[in-house]
Amino acid sequence: MDVRTLMRRAAEHYSELTAIVHNEDRLTFAQAWRRGIQLANGLRSMGVQPGDRVGVLEDNSVHAADLFQGATIANAVRVPLYPRNGRPAHLHMLGHTNCKVLLVSANHAHEVEGMLDELPDLQHILVRDDSYEDWLAVQSDVDPDIDIDPNDYFIIRHTGGTTGLSKGVAYTHKAWLAAGRDWFYAFPPVEPGDKCLHLGPISHGSGYQYLPIWLSGGCNVMVDHFDTAETLELMEREHVNYAFMVPTMVNAVVHDNTARGRDFSSLKCLLIAAAPIQDATALAAREVFGDCLYQGYGQTEVLPVSMMNSKQWFAELEGSNPLRACGLALPFAEVEIWDEDDQPLPANEVGEIVARSDGMMSEFWNNPEATAERIVRGWIKTGDLGKLDNNGYLYIVDRADDMIISGGFNIWPAELENVIAGHPDVIEVAVFGVPHPRWGETPHAVCVVEDGATVTAEAITDMVADDLGSYKKPGGVTITTDPLPKSPVGKIKRKDLREPYWEGVDRRVSGS
Repeated sequence: MDVRTLMRRAAEHYSELTAIVHNEDRLTFAQAWRRGIQLANGLRSMGVQPGDRVGVLEDNSVHAADLFQGATIANAVRVPLYPRNGRPAHLHMLGHTNCKVLLVSANHAHEVEGMLDELPDLQHILVRDDSYEDWLAVQSDVDPDIDIDPNDYFIIRHTGGTTGLSKGVAYTHKAWLAAGRDWFYAFPPVEPGDKCLHLGPISHGSGYQYLPIWLSGGCNVMVDHFDTAETLELMEREHVNYAFMVPTMVNAVVHDNTARGRDFSSLKCLLIAAAPIQDATALAAREVFGDCLYQGYGQTEVLPVSMMNSKQWFAELEGSNPLRACGLALPFAEVEIWDEDDQPLPANEVGEIVARSDGMMSEFWNNPEATAERIVRGWIKTGDLGKLDNNGYLYIVDRADDMIISGGFNIWPAELENVIAGHPDVIEVAVFGVPHPRWGETPHAVCVVEDGATVTAEAITDMVADDLGSYKKPGGVTITTDPLPKSPVGKIKRKDLREPYWEGVDRRVSGS
């Protein structure tokens, strides 16, 4: 099976139902599919062939839906960029995937100016401004009906890397379908006409919900920014049935004075994922939304790995502490805990979480060395430390690779360190995650300088924000003349630096 064939069938069966909502825009399946065909033919007129990579920099909108369908119909490989990243990250993601075409929303057009001259493989930049609709309207609406093999690549999503450069995670049509199927395996069935709210960009975690909703005749409700009051009003007005939130969103919503007393009776499933969630936030969410909460765990490289519904999440069970777990191992995902020699550990022993499923990446794009490190004997090594109990609950205890999750976004210390080290006053730098009441975690930078240096914490923060994007800037900066602690071989001991910030915290990751 391939994504295009199944999406086309759904478009035919549910042609008059509403498929896409964004603000005042509403498209039926027939309209949305026709726009997708036109965009596919527009891409082909630019020279895009099956398997070519097409980058996109956008917020949620009807245009974002156009490309989801259009790239699928053209059998092009979608490469989403993240609006909160800086220009260097955009250049890297487009460059190492050899994107031929870049589509960009008008409000992000300034971020890609000049890239045609900087990227030799990039041939066209299509800015979706006021002229986009006229351009789309003159494209052919005849389905090109391109041959697609289930093992053709469907999407390349990017994750962070300890080198500071993002790695491209390549998924085939077959793997993407399997991932979507497994996400929804434990959920209540999607009925035609059900609505799924996308508060986060479909280029990110929320995008995993888009396809399963479409295939079942549901409606994808797109939101281009998150606002607490608007979210609550929209969920109630549109009678939303499915939604995905990161814990920081949940935390904001449940602390809104208008949340309680609203009618959320239509809500079948509120999935909370992408970062750990604090007990108080989970309990407050249950009070606001009822027993429709689900928590899941997975990574861009392999997903989903675990899931639990409200009954399982808030259960009292001998031998388990479900409130602190990140779900039960899913029936169609294999999960093990490995020791430092890559050997399985028994229940309740802490080690590295490894997993494999039908919805796992095929490889890191054009990076066989990183692929070999991450995929061992067919298993994905997650880099997360955790344990499995005798009842099948999975717990995250720590992260082996120092990754920081801030507001549901992955932030890699080395990426910030590379930028900060470029300041002439900084001798050495270490970045690590510390608890944050809103974002769960935030990066903290310790910068070693010489006596008399004039660099300020504000200058360091601004430097990172300008280069990598504001969401990656440090929440705090310590400037010191004392050298950083190091191991006998000279490796900076980040754990020693971050330990004082986590005193009194019972998990080595934080949540909202």
